[in-house]
Amino acid sequence: MAPTVAPYIAPTGFEGMAHTIARNFAVYCGSSAGSDPRFMAAARALGHDLAIRGIGVVYGGASVGCMGALADGALDVGGSVIGVLTRGLASREIAHTRLTSLELVDSMHERKARMAALSDAVIALPGGYGTYDELFEALTWSQLQIDRKPIGLLDAGAFWAPLLTMLDGAEASGFLRAENRALVYHGQSLDALLTRFDAGTSRAATSGIRP
Repeated sequence: MAPTVAPYIAPTGFEGMAHTIARNFAVYCGSSAGSDPRFMAAARALGHDLAIRGIGVVYGGASVGCMGALADGALDVGGSVIGVLTRGLASREIAHTRLTSLELVDSMHERKARMAALSDAVIALPGGYGTYDELFEALTWSQLQIDRKPIGLLDAGAFWAPLLTMLDGAEASGFLRAENRALVYHGQSLDALLTRFDAGTSRAATSGIRP
């Protein structure tokens, strides 16, 4: 049976983040499995772990690679998964058929904007150009305070180490302010990221920065 389009439910909070109220997390990740089995395992585990905490998944809507593993991990334990997919990609028969809801849009720009509108935090798993595009647009919007929300990198097999080194280099070279470098959190587990999200939001509230 085809997934239905469900209305967005406003955030009401969840256990594990005392100060950051969230209901849905946008997750960016690859449509390929990657070369390391840990990538697929991390994607499935993240879907599972979000679902058992009552946090919905918003993702790119595909059934393949890490994207499919993420969705399956959440759906298999009764979690909510909203997919946002372009009509062009859906026509290639990669759309996941078991989602809570699937929204079809006309362009990649609409896809990213819709995922942002539906989510209260962002996590990036290993992926390629599409994942980087989504991640850096979210970071740019946060830097400009267009859409300020917690953003984290969930690691598997030290995948994000080169990117973190690059960001540190950009800060050292004067292209990133320290407060903007700090917009991206990094952790080896969902629990670690939730702790960092919570601490970061608490600091923002104390300093008067809009979270």
